[in-house]
Amino acid sequence: MTLRTSTLTRHVGQRAHAALGRVTTAPTWRRRLAASGPSDRGDVPGWVLVTLMTAGLVVAIWAVAGPALTTMFTNSLNSVTGP
Repeated sequence: MTLRTSTLTRHVGQRAHAALGRVTTAPTWRRRLAASGPSDRGDVPGWVLVTLMTAGLVVAIWAVAGPALTTMFTNSLNSVTGP
């Protein structure tokens, strides 16, 4: 039992040491990543433009097709519920 406990303790200690090594080397990786060039964090103005254009298309289509969709919906409800 003592041998098994010491092996387990050594294994846990090695894992903790490896994790500590990863934590202490993290700033090194951040510096290397920052030095490699500009970061690509996404194109926020592009996404805003896509969202606004989509909303504009929905409003335009709703303005043109709104009355026809309302009539179609009303007719379908009337046909289901009866005269």
